[in-house]
Amino acid sequence: MGPATATATPIGTARELRVDTVSDHQSFLALEPVWTALVEAAGIDHPFLSHEWVRTWWECFGAGKQLRILTVSAGDDVIAIAPLMLSHGRMNGFKLRRLQFIYNDHTPRFDFIVAHRPEEAYRAIWQYLSDQRPHWDVIELGQLPAGSRTLKELSRLAADDGFLIGSWRSTASPYLPVRGAWESYLQDLSGKHRSNLRNRLKRLGQLGQVQLEEICCGEQLESALEEGLRIEAAAWKGEAGTAILSRPDLSRFYRILAEHAGQRGWLRLHFLTVNHRRIAFAYALCYKNRLYLLKDGYDPEYARYSPFNLLCYTVLREAHARGLVEYDFLGAHEAWKLDWTRETRDHYWLFVFPNVPRTRLLHSIKFRLVPRLKQYPLYLALRATVLGLRNGVKSHQNHGACG
Repeated sequence: MGPATATATPIGTARELRVDTVSDHQSFLALEPVWTALVEAAGIDHPFLSHEWVRTWWECFGAGKQLRILTVSAGDDVIAIAPLMLSHGRMNGFKLRRLQFIYNDHTPRFDFIVAHRPEEAYRAIWQYLSDQRPHWDVIELGQLPAGSRTLKELSRLAADDGFLIGSWRSTASPYLPVRGAWESYLQDLSGKHRSNLRNRLKRLGQLGQVQLEEICCGEQLESALEEGLRIEAAAWKGEAGTAILSRPDLSRFYRILAEHAGQRGWLRLHFLTVNHRRIAFAYALCYKNRLYLLKDGYDPEYARYSPFNLLCYTVLREAHARGLVEYDFLGAHEAWKLDWTRETRDHYWLFVFPNVPRTRLLHSIKFRLVPRLKQYPLYLALRATVLGLRNGVKSHQNHGACG
């Protein structure tokens, strides 16, 4: 994608901003101190833009793709980073070069990292991207959280320059603001949900002592993670081929992530135990006093007790006791998550196309024709069949990391 370094001069600014491209792995690794400081300065409250997360993702999923990370500098100070990569693929049957986030379905949320002079930084990023137009066919930014300035600014700047814009609403991820007393929170849950929890906890308790076990680091970490992954694959996920252990790249990602997150003090492996036997599992990260649920599972032998729901009960009770500020379930708004909270966080995808005949046609198909076709059940059935055949398994993707 063009030269390794380019300079952009935003309109109406007093000082010139420089945009550089990081395109090799070693330069990306060397960027870690600057990246980490910028994430902190930008006030980002989730771990999915941390250098640890992105580095782990790239090392496990980056094969066949090219780094195109943009840094925006004012003098010697980096004020923004656009974590992008270049890949080749298809969209609605069209072969294309896709400039996109360093992202896949196992990254629940993503964005640009903009810490200072945001209006100028976005303009500099866009000017550089538009100048590089001969080297890409679409810019695709997935899982932008509602309220993201990237969604607003890039849409406006691209449209002003005559590019074609498209966006769609993705997942509404349930999350629980942790506030007030635990007993008050319980009283806000539906009577049916409370009754189910009481009954199942009582029945499970007849088998032995029920406890929450938390592993964060130390000598037990490796064996605990392996048992957690086994539990995660034990029920429907293993049969459907969506469990972590179903794919070598997924296994590697979550193992390496556990190592990095453990070193930073973020990792939380939660187990529900009965008589010291682990029967439910949650792989979570604790970041900025918030818990993020990445993966979950349970032992199907104990399915009648809803063991993962009971694990949620014990983890949320502990979150209230420890003064955490939020528990983010991530992923789609599945019914079991909505038993615990009414709050959801929307996410969006942004697409930018050059205004040339080929991509004008693609834009029309994706944002005019396909939405109309989705009104017809036959189209949806055929699409699901094709996707199932392509993936080799029935898809349980939810654009989060909880599936």
